[in-house]
Parts: sequence; structure tokens; C-alpha cells
Amino acid sequence: MKFNKQKKQLGFLLVLIALTFSLQSCKQKEIENKKEGVREFEGQGIQYKDGNPFGFPNELDAIIAAPKNYKVLLENYKVRVLEVTIAPKEIENLHHHKRSSVLYITEAGDFIDRDIDGYVIFDTRQLPEPQVLPMTMYKHPEAAHSIENLSETKTIRMIRVETKK
Repeated sequence: MKFNKQKKQLGFLLVLIALTFSLQSCKQKEIENKKEGVREFEGQGIQYKDGNPFGFPNELDAIIAAPKNYKVLLENYKVRVLEVTIAPKEIENLHHHKRSSVLYITEAGDFIDRDIDGYVIFDTRQLPEPQVLPMTMYKHPEAAHSIENLSETKTIRMIRVETKK
């Protein structure tokens, strides 16, 4: 019984890894925002702050700085697969993502993403239409930020596949 569960989990992870590499070759137009270092994806309305990953301090790596929210499901020389959860009304610790990644978001209510100085990078309440979930998106390395889950009832849930090559 335990073997079947592990086999299913491995199959799911292999699909996510394949998705990561196929999405890297997909055509996804990026639009530079007026604010320096902020990216927005056409058709998704989601913004995030990027930066030079070589300047990102190791102690702010997501699994070190926010271990309550980030669980490593798989790590090898090509990828790191993370399970991400942010409970209702929770504010995760400040952290960064030094590698490009693919996010598969399965559940989320409204949230705010703030940069290292507390500046609001993105607020879902400002979207013209609600997000359609599940959602898959590609992101470049993300500078230090913190997400606040505004929902009273919904946990933010996603799988993040970070590429190492």
C-alpha cells in the first residue's frame, strides 16, 4: 500500500518536472512594468519583483527563511520541487527564490505580495477578474518578498518546481 502511494507521488513529480522543461520552451510574452524589476505576465495579471540571484543572501532562501510554508518534495542536480502552503490570514516570512521556476497553483483566495521594504508588488484584489485556478505559470528568479494570505478560509496551495540548470 505504501509503495503505491510513493509510486503515485513519484509519477506526479515526474509530470511536474516534465512540465517545467516543456514550459521553458513555451512562448510566454513578458511585459516590463513601469516599476524597475517588476514583471507581469500577459493574460494573467500577476506581477512579481525579480533581481540578480547572485545578490540574494542564502539565509533568505525560501526553505531556510520560511520553513513553515515550504517543504522540499524532491531535490536533485536539475530541480528542486517544493510544496507551498500559506494558511488563512498568515503572513509568510521574507524570503527569495534564486532560481527560475514553474508554479502550479491549486488553491488561493485573495493575497498581497510585498517586497523587502513592505511595498505592495501585487494585490489580487486589484485584478479586473478573479484568478482561474488551477493556474500554471513560469517565473524568473524572485527577489525577497512575503505573501500575506487575506482569506479567512482558503489556504494558498501550490507546487513550485525550481530549475537548477
